[in-house]
Amino acid sequence: MPLFSINRARQSFMNKIRIRIAGLSYSQTRSGAYALILEEEDGNHRRLPVIIGTAEAQSIAIQLENLKPYRPLTHDLFVSMANSFRIEVLEVNIIKLEEGIFYSEIVCKREHAIIKIDSRTSDAVAIALRFHAPIYVTEEIMDKAAMVFDDENQTAEKEKKETTEEDTYNFRNMTEEDLRKKMDEAVKNEEYELASLIRDELKKRRKNK
Repeated sequence: MPLFSINRARQSFMNKIRIRIAGLSYSQTRSGAYALILEEEDGNHRRLPVIIGTAEAQSIAIQLENLKPYRPLTHDLFVSMANSFRIEVLEVNIIKLEEGIFYSEIVCKREHAIIKIDSRTSDAVAIALRFHAPIYVTEEIMDKAAMVFDDENQTAEKEKKETTEEDTYNFRNMTEEDLRKKMDEAVKNEEYELASLIRDELKKRRKNK
C-alpha cells in the first residue's frame, strides 16, 4: 500500500468506533484461514469479519483464554521487546479497507514521542490484547464491511456449534480431571484451538454446578 494512501487514511480517521473481539471461527470460504469477528462496544449489532491466518488466530485465541504456551509466540516476543525499551501500546486503529484487505496501525508511546507503526490487522489485534489496549475502526469501514446480527439467531447458532464440538471431541464422557490433563497436553503440543475448546467446556461445567 503506498505511503501517501496510508497517511491520507490516518488524516481522515475521525469518528472512530471502539470495537472488541466477539469470537473466532474457522473460515468456510478460505482453506486454512479463520474469521476474526469484531463487534461494536456500544451495543449495536454490527460486526466486522476479518479473515486471518492460522498462526495469528492461535495467538489471539490463547490470549483470550489466558493459556500459557510452553514457548513464547511472536506477539509475546514483541511485548517483551517493547517492555524492555519502555514502549507502551496506546491503541490499535483499523484505518483502511482496500480490495478486501484491512490496514491497521499500532499507536505506541515512548517517553514523550507518539509513534504509529503499520501492521496487519491480525497482528495488531493480537498485540492490543496483550497490552490491554483499545481497538478502533472508522465509521466508513463499518458502513462498508460490517454485518448486522440478530442476537437470538446468533445464540442459537453458537449453541449448535458448541454441541457439534462436544460431539466431535467426546467431551461429555470425560471427567474434569481428564479434561484438564487433555488441555495441558494440547498446550504442550501447541494445539491451542483444542485447548480453548476444553477451557470453554470446563467453564460451562463450573457454571452449571
